[in-house]
Amino acid sequence: MNTPIDVQIITQNGQPAFVVIPYDEYIRSRRSFVPGDGESVPHEVAGLTVKKGYTLLRAWREYLGLTQKDVAKKMGISQAAFSQIESGENKLRKVTLEKLAAALEVSMAQIRG
Repeated sequence: MNTPIDVQIITQNGQPAFVVIPYDEYIRSRRSFVPGDGESVPHEVAGLTVKKGYTLLRAWREYLGLTQKDVAKKMGISQAAFSQIESGENKLRKVTLEKLAAALEVSMAQIRG
């Protein structure tokens, strides 16, 4: 069952022109653009790794509009611990990858790189 969300419709010249939705809903809608095969990475994420030299984790985090603190909280770790994970310096254990994927709401394949 779909839960209704509060939206605001802004009109111009009597016609609907814009829709304002809650921020959380906007973030969820951005995630819906991630291909459904669970292995693809959006162009924007790949672009951040190439153009800005970000690790794949940082690119995903920024694409999803999350802070390090947000992801760390979802994983049940400190922001400092997440920062070390995001740096990509250490190989991650499977359990850590699973927690990351759950926190970012993507598949493990999408964050392995």
